Amino acid sequence: MTDDLLYHVDDELVPASEATVSVDDRGFRYGDAAFETLRAYGGTVFAWDRHLERLERTCETLSLEHGLTSDDLRERIDETLAANDLADAYVRLSITRGVQPGKLTPQPAVDPTVVVYVKPLPRGGLEGKPVWDSPAAVETVETRRVPDEAIPAAAKTHNYLNGILARTELGDDADEALMCDLEGRIAEGATSNLFFVRDGALHTPTTDGPVLLGITRELVLELAREAGVPVHEGRYEPADVLAADEAFLTNRTWELRPITTLDGEPIGGGRVTDRLARLYDERVEDACYR
Repeated sequence: MTDDLLYHVDDELVPASEATVSVDDRGFRYGDAAFETLRAYGGTVFAWDRHLERLERTCETLSLEHGLTSDDLRERIDETLAANDLADAYVRLSITRGVQPGKLTPQPAVDPTVVVYVKPLPRGGLEGKPVWDSPAAVETVETRRVPDEAIPAAAKTHNYLNGILARTELGDDADEALMCDLEGRIAEGATSNLFFVRDGALHTPTTDGPVLLGITRELVLELAREAGVPVHEGRYEPADVLAADEAFLTNRTWELRPITTLDGEPIGGGRVTDRLARLYDERVEDACYR
């Protein structure tokens, strides 16, 4: 790995300290861009096909016809990992609408800006260790999740103001903000999906509400069903989570992270959380290290 990481910016590898995009780029000006956060394990980009499918759905929502092939995007990621001599890494792929006249209405002709940046992470799988130092202290916040009717939750865009406002409410010792919808039902964390366990069954907020279709969330649900763990996707209030036997968060970087406290009340992980984390590690090990 180089001392100054190399980023892939518009088909060119450049030192991170020199990587730039135009101030007229719509991704900078308006947040008019799609992105995916991925993890590479042992040199393999985990669940690439799922990420690619979600990226295309986001671009379709934005009416962003970037004209790039899946092979082209994957080649840029692989080149960036190789240039930095990274096998286990955080990877972020962004596609903006590029530089256009300074008007809110996008132009149909697109010359996209494509950026790949990476940073090293620990090994994953059965012999790995989590990127977090401890379970998460979580707080519910007043900032509400933007409803689907305003900004579709399934679109993973550069516009993260909703999550930023939620995180600014947190106390000094909190790790994640838990957001509700306009009706006061639990939606998701600022950058994570929520799960909780009650009486041996796994519960998570339904994606019929303003909840991102997280790739890790999807995999955890599949693993739970395969293992015979009862699964319920529904609408829940904070009190339901506080009454849970176990609770955890998921995202691509954290994988499964137990919740130690919610609003100062202890919850913690447990048997189901540990089992699902083990199954997830086995999936990563089989897919990327064997």
